[in-house]
Amino acid sequence: MDITITFFLSLLIAMLGVIPPGLLNMTAAKISLKEGHVRGLMFSLGVCTIVGVQTYIAVLFARYLVKHPEIVNILERVAFVIFVLITIYFLVLAKKTSSKPKKEREPRSKNSRFFFGMLLSSLNMFPIPYQAYMSISLASVGFLVFDNVGMLTYVTGSVMGTFVMLYVYVFFFEKIKSQRLKSQKNMSRIIGIVTGIIALITLVGIIRDFY
Repeated sequence: MDITITFFLSLLIAMLGVIPPGLLNMTAAKISLKEGHVRGLMFSLGVCTIVGVQTYIAVLFARYLVKHPEIVNILERVAFVIFVLITIYFLVLAKKTSSKPKKEREPRSKNSRFFFGMLLSSLNMFPIPYQAYMSISLASVGFLVFDNVGMLTYVTGSVMGTFVMLYVYVFFFEKIKSQRLKSQKNMSRIIGIVTGIIALITLVGIIRDFY
């Protein structure tokens, strides 16, 4: 198995997970706008440090699950229901809600920004189930091998993909914001479509298990 493919697939998966506006990328953008790019990058490095740990835990969990297919079958059904609910939320309900920017009191030193990134990233547990599911999917089609090299490559790609998207938010958020993206509405639609596709792929996998 070519680890280059594993790396770039992991990088792409991580980027897709960070593209939608969320707590981490929007905080990185705010810090960059208010305090400069350096502090925004320090925050991003703190985030990526924890993402690396979370991804490694996710891959270890995925390796265990691959050896216990009966658990994978149960989790596939749970994941399908969750993705369907998320899809419905973002396509139907999210566009009816409006979010107001919250005022935050935040530390201002570079070191505190790094640890602040680690703190917020630690509170965000989404990468663990997300990366576990995606790594199992890659392993099932032969794009990931659960040995030391394959796992390290996957974790490295995940960290790099996360950093790339945070870098985009840090340096280009003002330009992105100035374009008429209507983030709340359009991004909700995009997230809904992406989760809908994942739900469909999961459903195909569930149906295939019956035959």
